Amino acid sequence: MDSAAARPVQRRGSASGTKRLTLAAMGRPFFRHGSPRIMAVIATGAVAARIVLGRWTWVDLVVFFGILLLQPFVEWVLHVFGLHMKPRNVFGRRIDPLFARRHRMHHRDPRNVPLVFVPLPVLAGLVASLAAIAYFAAPQWPMKLTVFATTTLFLFAYEWTHYLIHSPYIPRTAVFRVVWRNHILHHYKNEQYWFGVTNPLGDVVLRTNPRKDTVAQSPTARTLGVDDENALLRPAAV
Repeated sequence: MDSAAARPVQRRGSASGTKRLTLAAMGRPFFRHGSPRIMAVIATGAVAARIVLGRWTWVDLVVFFGILLLQPFVEWVLHVFGLHMKPRNVFGRRIDPLFARRHRMHHRDPRNVPLVFVPLPVLAGLVASLAAIAYFAAPQWPMKLTVFATTTLFLFAYEWTHYLIHSPYIPRTAVFRVVWRNHILHHYKNEQYWFGVTNPLGDVVLRTNPRKDTVAQSPTARTLGVDDENALLRPAAV
């Protein structure tokens, strides 16, 4: 890994008199990492295959907007029950998936940009899962490709958005300022709220989007309640 890329970044903006970074400037370091490149290739290939196959119907639009509506809730569930999963001992065996371990590292050092990205083994599992869902959820190949292209495109959008939030990029639009603010509050205010990354809809509907001044500062925002990880290596007490 590039040692320069591994260093925590400092946010720059107009307050310091420096020039705001553009999306194009942010794209260059983004694509130096493996998972964004892999996601981009898969999503682009899936979209291209769907366009070449053709045979479009109105159902393709229904599928696209259905996934678009469902995505914030899937993101919320995976964040709450997957990424924030605590390690545990089951019959003397430690259960602590890579995605949860990596997410705790990310919370401990939110400005370390390489920790933002989906680990490659986790990405492989995600893509395989999306391919299986597309294959079994749709009856014909055009629709299977519509599902796969849409979900992989949204996965890439998640990676890009999450990266921008933790990068030196300064939000320029009202929509992205809301997304950025909520995720920063999740990391620095209270990890039990603001689980959305690309869209706050899941938090709004599921009531994890309170006003900032109504929420207490959490002492476990950085650790996610796992302080002594080495102690978890010991077998569970009988």
